[in-house]
Amino acid sequence: MATTTIAAFDDFLRDQVNLDSAITDTARRSRDWLMDRIHGFPVVDQFFPKLYNERDIFFGSFERRTKKRPLDDIDIMIGLHADGATYEEYGGKIFISTTNETSALFKLRFENSNYINSKRVINKFVNALSNIPQYGNAEIGRKGEAAVLSLNSYPWVYDLVPCFYTSPDVNGIEFYLIPDGDGNWQKTDPRIDRARVTRLERSRGKNLLDVIRLVKFWNRRPTMPSLPSYLLENMVLDYYEQSICNIYPDLEFRDVINYIRSAVYHSVFDPKGIQGDLNNVAWTERVEIATRCALDYAKALEAREFESKEDYRGSINKWREIFGPTFPTFG
Repeated sequence: MATTTIAAFDDFLRDQVNLDSAITDTARRSRDWLMDRIHGFPVVDQFFPKLYNERDIFFGSFERRTKKRPLDDIDIMIGLHADGATYEEYGGKIFISTTNETSALFKLRFENSNYINSKRVINKFVNALSNIPQYGNAEIGRKGEAAVLSLNSYPWVYDLVPCFYTSPDVNGIEFYLIPDGDGNWQKTDPRIDRARVTRLERSRGKNLLDVIRLVKFWNRRPTMPSLPSYLLENMVLDYYEQSICNIYPDLEFRDVINYIRSAVYHSVFDPKGIQGDLNNVAWTERVEIATRCALDYAKALEAREFESKEDYRGSINKWREIFGPTFPTFG
């Protein structure tokens, strides 16, 4: 319960939206313990690919600190040593090949081909992870891009993505190569996503992360189709490329969804310059999302009007219409 709108948002962010700090600390310790086990795989299995530990990288919304409750997954990219392998690109696809018969990667090629099969690489991780008794189940993820590890003692899963790190290309650019779901590979560079969030948080206001998580919470309400989380996060960041984030999350939320109301109809480009347009949402869903933005923007204006008249009960009740029953009550 809360007696002012500001207090209601403080409680809501702390108790319903932001990750609990104790859980975050536990998750990081668990992640570090898992990394130690993974680094030992080549020692236990002589046919496990050689690792490049210096190129491991934590990524995803947990690492960028834009994850809302609940903590359901943690993303890790596991560096692999090329061990003489090389890559080439055709038609937007990456093919990695090896003729090095002494490399563990040699046994992970497609049949009758020198190209390394990323699904076979993931399966090596799945098999190795299955031998760690502290964990539950390990399997290839639905999209075929990661090994998904379930835990016995915690509710989150680990999405483990094997990756190679390239030498500079003709433009001097280095990037990561990860499975594409079809057995081949694709480019990525999560460092760019992380740097963008950090830059905007520092230049636009430290409340920016709260606003991102707040919008993600709203996005999961059963009042409209949900936007993909990464797409939504980039929409919010696009907005803050041109705007300052003030200390009041209610005002920021109101203005952001008003921006999304029109932005959802347009292209949203990958900041890494790799994936192109991130906005593949069906047109009918864009209309539903824009309609919900307009309705909730109007309610947010009403809530602000109530607050300006010190009618905090009316303001809080209006915000409950937007965020649902987990938003604090007045009292």
